[in-house]
Amino acid sequence: MVNRMILNETSYFGKGSVSELPLEFQKRGFKKAIVVTDRDLIRFQVATKITSLLDEKKIAYSIYDGIVPNPTIQNVNDGVIAVEETGADCIIAIGGGSTIDTAKAIGIIVTNPEFADVRSLEGVADTKKPCLPIFAVPTTSGTAAEVTINYVITDEENHRKFVCIDSHDIPIVAFVDSDMMMGMPEKLAAATGMDAMTHAIEGYITNNAWEMTDMLHIKAIEIIGRSLRLSVTGNQKAREEMALGQYIAGMGFSNVGLGLVHGMAHPLSAWYNIPHGVACAVLLPTVMRYNKDFTGEKYRKIAIALSIENAEKMNIESVREAACKEIEQLGRDVGIPETISELGVKAEDIPRIAEDAFKDVCTPGNPRNTSVKEIVELYQCLI
Repeated sequence: MVNRMILNETSYFGKGSVSELPLEFQKRGFKKAIVVTDRDLIRFQVATKITSLLDEKKIAYSIYDGIVPNPTIQNVNDGVIAVEETGADCIIAIGGGSTIDTAKAIGIIVTNPEFADVRSLEGVADTKKPCLPIFAVPTTSGTAAEVTINYVITDEENHRKFVCIDSHDIPIVAFVDSDMMMGMPEKLAAATGMDAMTHAIEGYITNNAWEMTDMLHIKAIEIIGRSLRLSVTGNQKAREEMALGQYIAGMGFSNVGLGLVHGMAHPLSAWYNIPHGVACAVLLPTVMRYNKDFTGEKYRKIAIALSIENAEKMNIESVREAACKEIEQLGRDVGIPETISELGVKAEDIPRIAEDAFKDVCTPGNPRNTSVKEIVELYQCLI
């Protein structure tokens, strides 16, 4: 079997690491950047931490701040127009997964204009050229979009999200700086952190997992498991650890894929505009139980990484349930809702949502084969 690993060319880690961004910009010979971000990050002076650095070094830039949660085709189109109008030769993406995902789609279309309809990027698109170079500055600890070859766009017209997988979209430099993440409110820290845990667990048990990605995912589970609760309270050391943990998870799942949690979470966000991390967090324990008999000894290793007492000695059924319970408790401790009805999901919509989940590009990676009927049942047990 051939296994492939694609990672960032360069990444910086640690408090204050964004100070390296102007130097990276200049030594690569760029002339003008477009800063892709959202209005709240401008308003709360998070993005201005970066634009101030650009101003100090007299680096030319313009700003496109139209990004929204669950970014849409229109967001991408508007961003492409902004790049073309300003003549930028690179993108500085400042924000969470929504921002960096949108920047990837913008960058791909600018250099591969035959995909300008956006929808044609779904799945593994046959793009020919690397995207417009991206400097990624994450402000949340969850999606790891700065190190992945994936991005997700919402098709509002058809009430669906679609996943794009493209080795040409990976940012050339990432700056994983906890200073940029200190502004996260508790709910956002919880949701993005549980998204990172979902990436680590799903990447670990997915069909395409192998030794190198197993190593990454187990370490990510360990770091996130010990850090998330404190990170939600605003503790900077914990946020630094979460920034690292989510990045390590991204290094893994980007190269092997995910599973049914993400397959089921994407349509929930598309139908109801539910934050992606929240959708994943609510679904994760239920889908873990659904998959447990198809994972060999992997739940034992998850339990050990989560520091569950006597995990090494428990019988397999007990340790699998202990791992599920620990993830369930972690969600409760950081304030994640326990049902999808709390998120506004309507029982009458479930059959159509389940069809979308079954067709999602992440679903085939699940260790247990599924069906629309079984997905309906999984959703229904969370109503």
